[in-house]
Amino acid sequence: MRYAILADIHSNLTAFQAVLRDVEGHGRFEQLWCLGDVVGYGPEPHQCIELLRVFDHLCIAGNHDWAAVGKIDTMDFNHDAATANRWTSAQLTESDKLYLQTLPRILIEDRFTLVHGSPKDPLWEYLISPIAAQANSAFYSTTFCLAGHSHVPVIFEFIDDVVTKRVLIDNETVCLGPNKLIINPGSVGQPRDGDPRASYALYDTDTNTVCLHRVSYDIETTQRRMESEGLPVFLISRLAYGQ
Repeated sequence: MRYAILADIHSNLTAFQAVLRDVEGHGRFEQLWCLGDVVGYGPEPHQCIELLRVFDHLCIAGNHDWAAVGKIDTMDFNHDAATANRWTSAQLTESDKLYLQTLPRILIEDRFTLVHGSPKDPLWEYLISPIAAQANSAFYSTTFCLAGHSHVPVIFEFIDDVVTKRVLIDNETVCLGPNKLIINPGSVGQPRDGDPRASYALYDTDTNTVCLHRVSYDIETTQRRMESEGLPVFLISRLAYGQ
């Protein structure tokens, strides 16, 4: 069976649709696992929630998801993120709001712990260094952890007392062995690793692997929609550079 692992869709419907087409191109999949931040930044928050809910899926809360429905404030957001979040809130239906309000902070599925930021701080912590990964080891009991939030596809591997970090590249396959791993599939809607293509991963239970995939999408379409909604210029321009 295959499971699609997505994170940080960020209201980018065009990227989300491109990823779903690519997922389906790899054959039948059982379920989508979404690691939070369905909304925020981009121009189509309602449409992305609506599309996600078409599929059998698991989803956890991201900081932008909960900020959009007032469960957390935007005090720690930068100006552009806060501006986009206020706009996002106004686009949501009552059904959208209820969906986001009830998302859990952590889920455990089989051998995986699913979080947005980190097991220690599910909404806010960026796992970007081996030191940060090591500090989180005691906060989850499964062998594997899936996290988003940094928008960078990366894997941390725990070998005895040493943690290694490796940025994942397109079509790279990770074999799931006995060592603890933290895997970030990158961002669907706003990559930040210098590659503007949407990023996601496929978990295959038959081969016991997770494979990263990158997908090109029509970035200019998303940018035009953001411009038409008056969203911040920096959020629009960064999509072209993957930053």
